[in-house]
Amino acid sequence: MNIERSGSETYPLRNGLSRWSVSLAKRVFDAGCVLLVLPALAPLALLVAALVRFTSPGPVLFRQKRVGRHGRVFTILKFRTMAHAAGTAHPPITTLNNQPFTPVGAILRRFKLDELPQFLNVLLGHMSLVGPRPKIAEHTIFELACRPGLTGMATLAFAEEEALLSRVPREQLRAYFHEVVLPAKHRIDSEYSACATFFSDLRLLARSVLRRWDRDPAGDAIPAARRPSPSSVSFYEPQESAICTWARRDACRGASSARADRLRRFTRNPNRIPRACRRRRRRRHNPFPASAA
Repeated sequence: MNIERSGSETYPLRNGLSRWSVSLAKRVFDAGCVLLVLPALAPLALLVAALVRFTSPGPVLFRQKRVGRHGRVFTILKFRTMAHAAGTAHPPITTLNNQPFTPVGAILRRFKLDELPQFLNVLLGHMSLVGPRPKIAEHTIFELACRPGLTGMATLAFAEEEALLSRVPREQLRAYFHEVVLPAKHRIDSEYSACATFFSDLRLLARSVLRRWDRDPAGDAIPAARRPSPSSVSFYEPQESAICTWARRDACRGASSARADRLRRFTRNPNRIPRACRRRRRRRHNPFPASAA
């Protein structure tokens, strides 16, 4: 088994991939989907390009070298969301507070519209629709055995990653990202790639389009003991509305349980409880939480 090292930690490379993850059928599916939705997305992409061009000086597209399948480096395309300054490098780890966003940059990143040009990367064969996100060389802790993706299981789990990292003190940000976030993403992507199927990819694409991800940054991907404490960051309060705090999350679960009880009383089948309520109830009443493992 191959081993990659990041800092003081070592992470085994999980070479076990499902047949679908590396199949020709997946490549045909990716190209077919892109060609199918391209006419509908073209007007939206042109509108976003015009907003980027006329709201801030600089190029419309942001180009960056990323590490793809089997360590091959390719150029990823995005709509520019940060202020352009020639010769100035932006921090490699993005939070809500450490980047000079353009007037429309934060909105584009929130709704993932800056990722639209990556459909061209999919057509060129650099990327897939579903897979681990491609990373810069500095953040690569393992070699991808499949094509990186536009979205993936770890992408959904860390959909609010920038909000999560905003709560980490600046002097601890790099260590936290490399020792906690990257290994968590690696574990999630490895486990999904080992059992990915055509239908699981369809479900992930639907969840991504409909923005159905947990509002709590990283969900259960990071144990509670290793999550940054909200009280440790002075600028947490202005961003509180964008992050579900632990107290509010527990209140939501309680409300869901009460709603489930009402629905059970007024339905013919007393055991009929909405699926989302069942999931929340299991998490609430689980006597062996994941953080205690």
